[in-house]
Amino acid sequence: MTDAAQTFLNESRRYLRDVYPASIDRAVSALTDEQIWWRPNEYSNSIGNLILHLSGNVRQWIVAGVGGQPNERNRQQEFDERRTLPKDELVARLMTVLAEADAVLVNLQESELSEARQIHGSDTTVMKAVYHVVEHFAMHTGQIQWITKSQLGRQ
Repeated sequence: MTDAAQTFLNESRRYLRDVYPASIDRAVSALTDEQIWWRPNEYSNSIGNLILHLSGNVRQWIVAGVGGQPNERNRQQEFDERRTLPKDELVARLMTVLAEADAVLVNLQESELSEARQIHGSDTTVMKAVYHVVEHFAMHTGQIQWITKSQLGRQ
C-alpha cells in the first residue's frame, strides 16, 4: 500500500476510533440523560438524536456501503426519537458501530479505495465514502460539544 493510502486509512481510523468518540464521551459524561435529549426548539436536534444519527450514518456508509454488510437504517427515526434513551445505551450503540466500521477499514486494500459504490442514493467510491463519514462525524461532534457547553455554561 502506498504511504498516502495507508496514511488516509490510518488517520480515518484514528479519528473514528479514538478522537471523535473521546470528545463525545467527555461531553455526554458531563450531562444527565435528560440533558442529552434537550433541544432548544422542535427544529433542532438533541445530542441523543445526533448520536443515533452518527450511528446510522457510519453503519450505512462504512459497515454496509463499504463492508457489504446488511443495512436496515431508518434515518428519519434517528431525528424523530423523543424517548429519553439512557446515555450509556447511546454511547454503547455508537461504540459498537464504530468497532464494526474499524474492522472494515483495517482490512481495506488500496485497490478498493477507488471502487465504485452506491450508498444512500449516491454514486461514490470507497475513499469518498470514508472521507464523507469522517467529515460528517467531525461536524456532529462539534455540535455535541457546543450543545454541552451551552447547557453547562463552561468547558
